Amino acid sequence: MRAAVTSLATPPPHSSWLVARGLVPERGPRRVLAVATFVNMVGIGVFMTSAVLFFTRSVGLPLAQVALGMGIAALVGMLAGIPTGHLADRRGPREIYLLTLVVRAVTTAALIFVHTFWPFVVLVCLNQLAQSAGGASRGPLVRGFGGTNLARFRAYLRSVANLAGACGALVAGAAVQLDTRAAYLTLIVGNAVSFVACAAVITRLPSLPPIAVPHMTGRWIALKDKPYMAVTVLDAVMGIQGQVLVFALPVWIISRTDAPRWFVGAAVLVNTALVAALQVRASRGIDTGPAAGRAMRRSGLAFLVGMALIAATSTMPGWLAVTVMTMGVAAHTVGELWHTAGSLELQFLLAPPHAQGQYTGVAGLGTGLANVAAPSILSLLCIAWGAPGWLLMGAVFVAVGLVAPAVVRWGQRTRPDPAEAV
Repeated sequence: MRAAVTSLATPPPHSSWLVARGLVPERGPRRVLAVATFVNMVGIGVFMTSAVLFFTRSVGLPLAQVALGMGIAALVGMLAGIPTGHLADRRGPREIYLLTLVVRAVTTAALIFVHTFWPFVVLVCLNQLAQSAGGASRGPLVRGFGGTNLARFRAYLRSVANLAGACGALVAGAAVQLDTRAAYLTLIVGNAVSFVACAAVITRLPSLPPIAVPHMTGRWIALKDKPYMAVTVLDAVMGIQGQVLVFALPVWIISRTDAPRWFVGAAVLVNTALVAALQVRASRGIDTGPAAGRAMRRSGLAFLVGMALIAATSTMPGWLAVTVMTMGVAAHTVGELWHTAGSLELQFLLAPPHAQGQYTGVAGLGTGLANVAAPSILSLLCIAWGAPGWLLMGAVFVAVGLVAPAVVRWGQRTRPDPAEAV
């Protein structure tokens, strides 16, 4: 394992042209984080694609129980981000992140022994707690090792994550096609191994000492930071867009259009490819508060265009529906690129360095709430109501985008030390 990790983290000299082209970070902590991100997201892509089928077809749990258990886990997981982020700020993010990876490896591997509902609930809750905690503790690592062009590095990591997730989904698709217990168990074990491998890569990072806390600073400053909480609320509402292509669009294609069913997978592939290819380019220049606010505003408009195009396909013949829907997916993806760039910039820009983990935990709480609420909201508006609901949801995104720049300016005005916030 150590030899494999070494070869991944330090490619041979002939790969220097990849560094020059910006495809691989230069040797050091940023390359280690990129490799760890890829390994981790391959495993997560495998699990996300196959989890429901594993629990229903291999374990034998009813779909209603699986949905209930995963919903409970999502709610429980949201509780971990803030306290774990605070712990990472005070005890070192590398060590806390390693611990979360170990917990995820153990709880994932233990799923192969699950046969009834309550053990399933306990394990997925523990796994979700570790996932939320891992996201909060990873934030300070990205900030600490991101270098002078932090915005570009964050965008690069997201491109890596999307590419890795797509690779994981392809692997899972092959196993799902076999539809045997052995195939599903292989996916679960492979996911557990990916967490172990990620932890092995992370051990190559040096420890980050805690940043000194300014005098008279309270413990839970992120929760008391009203401008940041307002930004988090706006970002959470905008974050509903993340479920549009993976939840609302598949149901829309199958139930309300004449488009072929294979386009469900093609739409996700188009989105993933565009994000992997364009996230770094789309993030250029979005490295200040005003630029992040403008990116949020543009993203709302792009979402409206994309959702209007998708809404129009309900009365079109199949070939035309596919064409227009592809344009809608592309427009939605452009909005996603801008939203991600603006959101990540604000998560770091408005957070004091000594509390990055805690602030990342608050942002994760907003994202978690959006993921829990999105299926119900999108079902009610986009699926049940139809085309008017798509337009209304797009209008909500526009409204959030229009408000965002003013809220960002409020946030920057209230920073105790603007220079430090940057």
